[in-house]
This record gives sequence, structure tokens and C-alpha cells, in this order.
Amino acid sequence: MKYPNNLNKKYQNPLTYKNRGMDLESELNESNTYYLEIDKALIYKKPTPIGVADVSYSQKGKVIERGFFKEPSTLDYNGLYRGKYIEYEAKVTKNRTSFPLANIHPHQIKHVRSVLRHDGIVFLIIKINEMVYLLKGTDFIEYIDSHERKSIEYEFIKEKGYMIKYGYNPTLDYLELVDEIYFKEK
Repeated sequence: MKYPNNLNKKYQNPLTYKNRGMDLESELNESNTYYLEIDKALIYKKPTPIGVADVSYSQKGKVIERGFFKEPSTLDYNGLYRGKYIEYEAKVTKNRTSFPLANIHPHQIKHVRSVLRHDGIVFLIIKINEMVYLLKGTDFIEYIDSHERKSIEYEFIKEKGYMIKYGYNPTLDYLELVDEIYFKEK
């Protein structure tokens, strides 16, 4: 749009929280593809289970017109690493002082507990203040069990979490931290 004095102003979309975690998800997908290509780990993004209600047909094939979520999904990613089951949830928050627990659903917390009970590796990857942290499932559950707050303070994440470094390949080398945390040489 042209304004007086040839000043250009661009229309900006209103603030939306939809898809705010897609950058983090893309970075993790790139990292997981790299891990797969070098045969380091088998870790995949889990699809959300969707049921089909109505289908139409076009020249390109079937088109889903209406669908529904069959059941609540567990965590975002799962797979195998060094002979152990691994699963994690990836979340982004724009909140600068805390991570809202409303971002994690009760069935997901229950699932984290189950993975821990079965001696799997489970954690959260949280992007907050443009930094990415790995928060162990045990620290996450301990926090929930011992605090009444509806969010995890950023200071707790900085203290208990492990900062994931950005790199070229992989984009986010979180398995370097998994090695450090879960596979320490004894």
C-alpha cells in the first residue's frame, strides 16, 4: 500500500499461535532423517490417528472431505536408539518466563509415566526464548508431582534441562545429549 511521501507499509497478519512449533518440528525431522541416513538411530514422527467420515473422488484419487481424531495421540516422536526405546514430545512457547503445562495433555503425562515405568528413554524438547532444551522425563514428572503451578519456570528448565546445540548436520543434535544423560560410561 502506498502512503504519502512514498512510504511503503506492508499488511501484517494478526498474531496467531497456529503452527508455531512447525520450525522446531522441521528441525527435528531433518535431524532424524540425518540420524537414519548415517544409521545412528530409527526415530520417526508419529502420525495423529485420524478416522475418515466422508470421502469424495477426483481425477487424482480419493479426497478426504471430513475426518476426526480416533484417539488421543501419545508423544510426537518415537523409535530406537542404541537398543533402547526412545520417545519425546516437542513443544514451543512464546512465553519468556515459563512453559505452560496446558501444552501437555493429561494422557501425555500418563504416557510419560508409562515409558519411565518400562525403562524407556522419554523426554521433552522445549523451545523457549529462542533456545532449545531437552528436559528429562523424570525431571518433568518430578516437577509435576511436587509443584502446584500451571507452568514450569524458565529457571527450572535452564537448571534441569540440557541445551541442544544447533549445527549443520544434524540441525539439532539431541542424541549427543541422550548419550551424555542416558549412556554414560560407568
